[in-house]
Amino acid sequence: MILTVIGEGAGLVAAFFVTRFIEGLLYNVSPTDPPTFIGIALLLILTSLIACYVPARRATRVDPVTALRAD
Repeated sequence: MILTVIGEGAGLVAAFFVTRFIEGLLYNVSPTDPPTFIGIALLLILTSLIACYVPARRATRVDPVTALRAD
């Protein structure tokens, strides 16, 4: 999750500056629309959290002795 937060921060800063170049292409939306920035950031964080949680949850169900013997 640390990498996700770092990536989110870098992506938001980059997106903030890149929107200035495409400002002419947007129709009835400000280049730095806060609901869009916040919504997409939360969606990406939620997706990353689920992607981290599911394998971790599955790993907690395996008996450590069985896992070590399998290797």
